[in-house]
Amino acid sequence: MSRVPKPLPLTTTQARQIWLHAQRLDERAPFGEGARAVADAVAHLGYVQIDTINVIERCHHHILFSRIPSYRRTDLRQAQSVDKSVFEYWTHALSYVPANDFRFFLPAMREHRREGHKWYASVTPADLRKVMRLVRAGPLTIRDIEDDVLTEKEHLWQSRKPSKRALQLAFYTGVVTVSERQGMLKTYELMTRHFGWDKPPKPASAKEITAYLLDRALRSQGVVSLDSICHLDAPSKKAVAGLITSRVRRGELVPVAVEGAGKQEHWAAPAALEPGEGASPDLVHILSPFDPLIIQRKRTDVFFGYNHLFEAYVPKAKRKLGYFALPVLVGDEIVAALDLKTDRQAKKLLMQKWTWIGQGKKTAGRRELKQKIEDELDRFEQFQLAE
Repeated sequence: MSRVPKPLPLTTTQARQIWLHAQRLDERAPFGEGARAVADAVAHLGYVQIDTINVIERCHHHILFSRIPSYRRTDLRQAQSVDKSVFEYWTHALSYVPANDFRFFLPAMREHRREGHKWYASVTPADLRKVMRLVRAGPLTIRDIEDDVLTEKEHLWQSRKPSKRALQLAFYTGVVTVSERQGMLKTYELMTRHFGWDKPPKPASAKEITAYLLDRALRSQGVVSLDSICHLDAPSKKAVAGLITSRVRRGELVPVAVEGAGKQEHWAAPAALEPGEGASPDLVHILSPFDPLIIQRKRTDVFFGYNHLFEAYVPKAKRKLGYFALPVLVGDEIVAALDLKTDRQAKKLLMQKWTWIGQGKKTAGRRELKQKIEDELDRFEQFQLAE
């Protein structure tokens, strides 16, 4: 019986550099430009989270801009609506997902079709028949349905429109997809018609989905833990843990002990542990609070010594960083959090609050550091205000 190898020690600096390389945040333009770059970025990351908050640019555009300097919103529209290289579905949140990964989501769609969806239990068969009759006639938005009788919400984020709830249920069951977005207004289309399928791809097996979850995390995170692989997906942990054990025994994964992680186990592929060049100390990224580097707060705390506070729902008097603070990555350190707001009428980016963090608190070299960040803020403002 083969012995489990002793974990390889990794400093937090080493772990950060591996993760930043996996996230493609250690170089300025890793994916090129245009819709092809969008498709490649989403394919590499595995998913890009969608969010409705619009204090600054919505996070799906922001995440892509952080890795595609020339990014334009029309590039994502091209990828989703014309090239059809990405589609929308649920990961740990509503996200853009590579179209090539569609089969890994089919089992969840079929489960919702068999058993319903707990968020849309109130959708009646009549509501569903109505919207399906309409969407079969052609793509539609919720604004195209004018005869809804509004109902009470069952929870805070639910729509009062029965037709919208029915469309969302049809979305989760895989009958319809979002074929286009204008802001947050979604156009729904039959899934098969959107992709031009006679029938959908063959669903992935449970074993294939487990391997997909692990491989997606290894590609986009470099150093992984069970929590980081199965973010908000506890039911998958047992199967993933079993696959990790098998790969360690075959020498395909190496156990690593990340400095400061305590008893939390981590693993990496041997190739990921080969030393790289690291991020340039002059490279600056102003990140979304929903960026994959930030969204798993405990992981970011271990690797960067920074636990981001998202305070949009915190009373103003209790906020420390501000309503919508954005972490600032310089080289391989998070050095500041900027609470920004876009004033689209005045065509300017407003600085609400600037908070120094970690190495940014040191006074030595702060003037030069601040200038680097301000230079990136100029670029970020141009992106915010671009049509």
